[in-house]
Amino acid sequence: MDKTLKTGVEPINLDAETSLSSRRSFIKLSSAAVLTAFAFGALNPETLSAKTAFHGLPIDDDKSRSVDLGKGDTGVLNYAYALEQLEAAFYTQVIATPFAQMSSAERAILTDIRDHEIAHRDLFKTALGKKAIPALQVNFTAINFNSRDSVLGTAKTFEDLGVAAYNGAGQLLKDVNFLLLAGKIVSVEARHAAIIRDLISPTSAAFAGDDAVDPATGLDKALTPAQVLTAAAPFIRTPVTAKKLPTPRS
Repeated sequence: MDKTLKTGVEPINLDAETSLSSRRSFIKLSSAAVLTAFAFGALNPETLSAKTAFHGLPIDDDKSRSVDLGKGDTGVLNYAYALEQLEAAFYTQVIATPFAQMSSAERAILTDIRDHEIAHRDLFKTALGKKAIPALQVNFTAINFNSRDSVLGTAKTFEDLGVAAYNGAGQLLKDVNFLLLAGKIVSVEARHAAIIRDLISPTSAAFAGDDAVDPATGLDKALTPAQVLTAAAPFIRTPVTAKKLPTPRS
């Protein structure tokens, strides 16, 4: 019996012993869907900066400069952009300095996640154009990149935080195209969160634990920008504020 699922992009092998590579394929397809939506108009072309190319972001050496995200949809997109900068920088470092005895499957999964986060980061930078906040300087001194537990524990924190951030900020967006884009990206971030939890506890149901999903409603948890920025602050050296963003409805 043929044990491949034809997706139209690449086959996903469904054998149990290749579950990690199957999940890797799944998250790659999710990222492709987001970028396809971007290419075919999920963002209003008028919001794009023709002079902005996809590229790596330089480190901001001015540690004292405070950055405010702005207001309206621009502020919300800058909020997402700030978080994607953080995640992209983290996974770039993870792959550049792999932890001891990282397996080939783990490296492949973490590399795919890195590429997704870089794509998300650059997408927001392009969409925002001249309204984008500057490159943020990160602070990873508390992370031991040689430790699997430290790396995957931090990845879990970032992915869970990212999902809760998008869930909480969606109601602040006015432009339905931006809301559509956020919905596509949060679905990818949720897949990241699930596979990281699976790497940490492969024999448990941690991917949908009570710390991530409200057992009473069956819904992912949501956090306000203030809550998310407070949680992310230890990892971002550049002070970030969201003074002009509206307060989410409870």
